[in-house]
Amino acid sequence: MTDGRKRININPGLRVAIVLKADQKSGKLTEGTVKDILTKSPDHPHGIKVRLTSGEVGRVKKILTS
Repeated sequence: MTDGRKRININPGLRVAIVLKADQKSGKLTEGTVKDILTKSPDHPHGIKVRLTSGEVGRVKKILTS
């Protein structure tokens, strides 16, 4: 599984599973397609923050392969 903590692994159009801010305690994942990458640094210990095409914002926990 590709690492969602490194910005180089994330591109717009990629299918990912993110954890929303409201779901951080439960760890519930939301799947979607990356629209924008919001984290500027090359890596982040909790996952790169992205905006999905649905408008939801969260940190990448899994990169889904088709």
